[in-house]
Amino acid sequence: MAVPKKKVSSSRRDMRRSHHALKVQKATECPNCGELKRPHHVCGACGYYDGREVAATTSAS
Repeated sequence: MAVPKKKVSSSRRDMRRSHHALKVQKATECPNCGELKRPHHVCGACGYYDGREVAATTSAS
């Protein structure tokens, strides 16, 4: 069966896809070392979370 090539207009298609964009991830400053980290996550630089060390880090310096 033949189907119209432009069944849905490009404007309507793009309006539907307007919510498909990726959101920018939030970042906060680690209170221990000052590096940027995601909220409610262990700091990747120093291994601290909520004021205590929860993950051991290997630092070369």
